[in-house]
Amino acid sequence: MQQREEKQLEASVDLLISRVAHLKNALHNFIYKLENEFERLAWPSVLDNFALVSGQLNTINKLLRNEKTPSFRNQVIIPLELSPDRDDELAKLTEQRVPVFSHEIVPDHLRTKPDPEVEEQEKQLSAEAARIGPEVAQKQIQTLNKLCSNLLEKLNNPRDDRDPESAAIRQNKPSFNPADTLALVGAVAFGKGLSKCRPPGPVAPGHPGQAPMMSGGPTLQQVTIGGASGPPGGKMPSSIKTNIKSASGSMHPYNR
Repeated sequence: MQQREEKQLEASVDLLISRVAHLKNALHNFIYKLENEFERLAWPSVLDNFALVSGQLNTINKLLRNEKTPSFRNQVIIPLELSPDRDDELAKLTEQRVPVFSHEIVPDHLRTKPDPEVEEQEKQLSAEAARIGPEVAQKQIQTLNKLCSNLLEKLNNPRDDRDPESAAIRQNKPSFNPADTLALVGAVAFGKGLSKCRPPGPVAPGHPGQAPMMSGGPTLQQVTIGGASGPPGGKMPSSIKTNIKSASGSMHPYNR
């Protein structure tokens, strides 16, 4: 009975090694085409290579799930000899990937569980997933599906600039607000909407209490012309008051 199980296990391992070798050759050929024939490689050929790899993976999974295949999980592999020296036979079997079977290599190649850090991250993700209720999870799935559908729709539909009607609508759409433009012109030309407060400045000499005048702004000053000797035969009033509009510097449409 034990010999029969050993023969069955050996036959299953040989068949699995053969299937894995076919998968490895398919991957090797596909990678070679991607690296050396990418200029003339057509998309249908890429899809065919993907289909070949996917089919071989499915074949391996069916082989592992077969009732006649013994459970490899129950098998224990124990290294009988560890050596820091190079093993040519091992290097040949592994295509020069594992030339030494030492204490440093064994934990990685014979590991049956993930690394402690990866295992801890997996536990945290499982705990977070367990805290989410079914309703919340369903809402998140619907939101993700909606985002993916919108993205696929944008990728599949042509761009707006290829559509003449959409381009015309975008060109005719105003890029400014007329009300804001009129308000800006009124503020610059007529001072509409601006504050009437005057900045502090020196008072003109000889006029105490008079508001300061901005340079460049039009002002009205009351000028008194004193009496002088009039022309012969005529009598001139002693004083004349008049309003003279004066401006110093460049004219400005309004006072601040």
